[in-house]
Amino acid sequence: MSWLPLVGLAAGLVAGMLGVGGGVLFVPGLVFLVGLTQQQAEATSLLAIIPVAIVGTYQQDRYGNVRRRDAILLGVLSLAGAAAGVALANVLSGAALRDAFAAFLLLVAVQLVRRTLREAR
Repeated sequence: MSWLPLVGLAAGLVAGMLGVGGGVLFVPGLVFLVGLTQQQAEATSLLAIIPVAIVGTYQQDRYGNVRRRDAILLGVLSLAGAAAGVALANVLSGAALRDAFAAFLLLVAVQLVRRTLREAR
């Protein structure tokens, strides 16, 4: 059984619901379930996120949730960062990339928990 359809559906659902781009599921799913290397998973995720982002943005825009000026600014400024990130990803080992990805996800999780606890007070 190919896990690819399940990874794609789950990542799309999470991306549309939480706005995370799907990469938080695409990358681990492609590494652990499909068997890609960390570099292959990250590169594949970048391409796969394009249609997810288009559909998600369209739907969110219909609800009036897109701040277009901010989105354009973020997108333009992210171009240099994306190019630098790809260059860096190609010189780092798969283990270093995996560890950095895990640390990033952990940092995001900690921030979300802190914010939730702060708002609960």
